[in-house]
Amino acid sequence: MAAALLKDAGYDVVGIGLQLVYPSEAVGGSRSCCGIGAMEDARRVTEKLGIPFYVLNFKDVFQTTVIDYFVSSYLNGETPNPCIPCNEVIKFQELLRVAKGLDAGFLATGHYARVIQDQVTGRFVLHKGMDEFKDQSYFLYSLTQEQLSHAVFPVGEMTKKETRELADLLGLKVHDKPESQDICFIDEDGYGSYIEERAGPRIEPGPIEDESGAVIGSHRGLPYYTVGQRRGLGLSFHEPMYVADIDATANSITVVSAGKLQRQERLLLERVNYVSVTEPKEPIRVLARTRYKKHEVGATLVPLGGDRAFIEFHSPQEPTAPGQSVVLYDGDVVVGGGIVKRMD
Repeated sequence: MAAALLKDAGYDVVGIGLQLVYPSEAVGGSRSCCGIGAMEDARRVTEKLGIPFYVLNFKDVFQTTVIDYFVSSYLNGETPNPCIPCNEVIKFQELLRVAKGLDAGFLATGHYARVIQDQVTGRFVLHKGMDEFKDQSYFLYSLTQEQLSHAVFPVGEMTKKETRELADLLGLKVHDKPESQDICFIDEDGYGSYIEERAGPRIEPGPIEDESGAVIGSHRGLPYYTVGQRRGLGLSFHEPMYVADIDATANSITVVSAGKLQRQERLLLERVNYVSVTEPKEPIRVLARTRYKKHEVGATLVPLGGDRAFIEFHSPQEPTAPGQSVVLYDGDVVVGGGIVKRMD
């Protein structure tokens, strides 16, 4: 639909498909952006629209930027979001570099988000998509002003329902295609099996401890767990137990009962990027989203200089796993975001 809207607006459009994984690793068939079926869907759409279509091999950079990052983060006791570096590096760094080499003025994707240039400051401002239920601005917080200046999100002004209806009117057979899965390269066996297949000997069992440090069980390996997890702990207690902490150095997991699961008053963020604003010198009030599908909550951003900052919640929140991205908003404007760092 992004291509169809741009062509209708008079742009000279070229379709690009990205080969991100090797055929043996592609999952999800036509439901996955890594699947062969998805590439054929894209090819058929470009034929219907009468625009060129090229396939680029980005397997090596995807391996080092996304898959290696994903695996190493879990081995370090973190819960990463691989969609963030995929957008930042694969699409808006490497693919944008190719686009510029073709003398293209813009790189368009199907994200439900919007970019509006501030006529006073000249800055490019990232806004949420008009569809509040499909908004994908969360995944774009790490982009730079240079990248935003070349970014176009044609469906950002539409709802998903409107997008599907218009695609149907245009005769695009993908109009009723099922939603893609959360992480395109993970199959139904889950994260743990995927990481075990690649990390193998680096995954070791270790102790499960209670809040006093007493060993009350053993875990299968850190990649199988995340902060806040309740199921699959292999413990037998009279009340549910939750993962409160993952210590990669000690290869240990700490669990507590629901009543002892401490709510967080602040988080330490690293790799902070201010996508729409200049770096603040003083604390500012923001709305913080600690996971893609979670509601935003009131917070104060306390810049620490460089790419680090504290997020201080206005009311204590459920624990957020290290490695997760926290994205900060001012209304529908994306202020920026960063990655949660474990505080010892």
